[in-house]
Amino acid sequence: MAEKIYPAAKPAAGPPPATTTANPTFPATKAQLYNNSRPVYRPQPRRSRRSCCCCFCLWITFAIIVLIVIAAVAGGVMYVLYRPHRPTFSVSALHVTQFNLTSANKLNSRFNFTVTARNPNKKIVFYYDPVSVSFDSNGVNVGDGTIPAFEMKKKNTTSLRTIVTASGQSVDDNNLKSDLKNKKSVPLKIRLDTKVKAKIGSFKTKRLPIRVTCDGIKAVAPAGKTPTTATTSGAKCKVDLRIKIWKWTV
Repeated sequence: MAEKIYPAAKPAAGPPPATTTANPTFPATKAQLYNNSRPVYRPQPRRSRRSCCCCFCLWITFAIIVLIVIAAVAGGVMYVLYRPHRPTFSVSALHVTQFNLTSANKLNSRFNFTVTARNPNKKIVFYYDPVSVSFDSNGVNVGDGTIPAFEMKKKNTTSLRTIVTASGQSVDDNNLKSDLKNKKSVPLKIRLDTKVKAKIGSFKTKRLPIRVTCDGIKAVAPAGKTPTTATTSGAKCKVDLRIKIWKWTV
């Protein structure tokens, strides 16, 4: 017996099944063209050279501040323990044995000079290099000399003597010429240049240059072979450190 074949049932009429994706509208956006769930790559920002330089400068500044604070603390402790004071100088005597001009305006001079150095410190010793001595009058050099190296012990007073001379020194200053010819008093300025090292307990400092300047001295040229005594009652001496920073001296 032959089998009967029945036709397949027609699908029910109705709206088409909904699809999961819809055709993109035009113009299409990036969100439509690419899957939104795809991770977007964002490059990590790199550390710029400027920030590195800033960090380096900050560290250098911090280190300098720390060193300054340490130096200030050490200086304060040293001051409290030792109470350091500068040495003092004063002109004790100045005798003029020769001070005249030749017809060719050449200066010949000779001075017997005595200066007193005092160390007021109880715990500090000073060591001085040889001292160069120069005399000038209104900016004109009128004599040079040298004092040998010496040591100043604690609470010590030392008297230093030397001879300051000039031979054939050219003089162009009219005021100095007039004062010497008329035997008037001539203002003198004394300058001492040397280097000094201090010993504080067992610690020794480096040699530092110092300059001693003495003003307020008046000298009179001798009329004959008898020396004259310069007026030193108003003389004042000032001690300065000669620290050289770059091209400047302070």
